[in-house]
Amino acid sequence: MTHKIMNSPSIDSASIRNQFPSLQRKHNNLPLVFLDGPAGTQVPQSVIDAITHYYKNSNANSHGTFITTHETDLVIHHMRVCMAALLGADSEDCISIGQNMTTLNFSLSRAICRMLKAGDEVLITQLDHEANRGPWLTLREAGVIVREVNLLPNGLLDYDDFAKKINENTRLVCMGMSANSIGTVNDFKLIRALTYRYNAWLLLDAVHYAPHFSIDVRDIGCDFLLCSAYKFYGPHVGILYSKPGLLDQLPTDRLRTAGQVAPENIETGTLNHAAIAGVAAAVVFIAGIGNGNTLRDKLVDAYAKISAHEYLLASRLYNGLRKIQGVTVIGQDFATTARTPTVSFTVEGKTPTQVCEQLASQNICAWDGHFYAIHAIEVLGLLENGGVTRMGISVYNTPEEVDFVLAEIEKIAP
Repeated sequence: MTHKIMNSPSIDSASIRNQFPSLQRKHNNLPLVFLDGPAGTQVPQSVIDAITHYYKNSNANSHGTFITTHETDLVIHHMRVCMAALLGADSEDCISIGQNMTTLNFSLSRAICRMLKAGDEVLITQLDHEANRGPWLTLREAGVIVREVNLLPNGLLDYDDFAKKINENTRLVCMGMSANSIGTVNDFKLIRALTYRYNAWLLLDAVHYAPHFSIDVRDIGCDFLLCSAYKFYGPHVGILYSKPGLLDQLPTDRLRTAGQVAPENIETGTLNHAAIAGVAAAVVFIAGIGNGNTLRDKLVDAYAKISAHEYLLASRLYNGLRKIQGVTVIGQDFATTARTPTVSFTVEGKTPTQVCEQLASQNICAWDGHFYAIHAIEVLGLLENGGVTRMGISVYNTPEEVDFVLAEIEKIAP
């Protein structure tokens, strides 16, 4: 699968960076370089303002009779509308809200399990984050067969293995749109074609994909899609898209007093209303980078600009790392393979933690380990030495930051 990066006008990096208060922070009189985006991005002032405004003016529970509860209802509705635009959904009624992607996925797995029988099959992959593996592995307790699609040594899924393992007993395929551990973008359209052939549902984990590329759930044809707002400049909130009418078919865990129909029938407890206001603001922030007549049009245009900007910086980082002796970059290069702007690598003679500690001494924020994609790192033979060092490009990063990081890694390498 390839992603066509459009030659869009470059984004105004200075203007974007000025919207993020945390980018102005200094430590030991030096600025911080945030390459930790795959674990969670920084947030713009508009998101902070939206959360603060809610607490100052509208703090209440939902579905009441007075002004602040009405405003809370509007905050929730507005967020659903914004997320429907971000994902290309039919309507806001397709958007459910949760504490995080993992919690929503466990709720989904429990509900779907009640619809399956012993001998039914679910397909997961070796490349995925545990949040899209663990909930489905629990179905084995009910006699459901859970098969794993193999990961190749080059960091790509084995699509021949996928084709062999999907069959007439497959009821559900769960896969990530991209790998948070090494940046691989999966061929989810190919998998959608296979699931159509066997009348199986397709669930996509878009947590690592949504910050970087435009998503159109109707074009993809997925049945479920999950993402997390803290990966695209918002607060910690999980979002679930369900194909129209599908969520109402599921026997979800419900309190007697809770909403019994979609999208509320998978939402448990009181939602984080202030954070929900922040999610809507994050979507509006992204849309502000683009142009168009509708929110959806602006978002699509914005993502074209964001992906072009991030591609240039990430490929610069990837290619620069490959030139440093003693550094091994994981996964295929940007010229031949669809990738998110996430680059993972190892340094000879150093553990990933040691690399990150030395980078941190220069105010470079990067992550080490397996990033909850522990099985993928294990299959690639990287777990024994502590996993990998991971860096991710976000919309606010600059070429100067990439060059600074490369120079520091050259000092660390043998």
